[in-house]
Amino acid sequence: MTLQADAILDASGLNCPEPVMMLHNKVRDLPGGALLQVVATDPSTRRDIPKFCVFLGHELVEQGEEGGTYLYWIRKKAD
Repeated sequence: MTLQADAILDASGLNCPEPVMMLHNKVRDLPGGALLQVVATDPSTRRDIPKFCVFLGHELVEQGEEGGTYLYWIRKKAD
């Protein structure tokens, strides 16, 4: 499946809690229904980003890993 993100957040090189803090700010600025791709290198994002989505009601559409880089596609809940 090829997903076309409306915005990309590159949190590469950042460690917990910075990726989730940046994600929170980025999602807030997006319109409802927008698809955000997050790129991270911190393994703790595998736990933190899914929890973030559940807690705030956003949809974690897909997640994956490519050579130590973690990729997430998050659809912001409708306004």
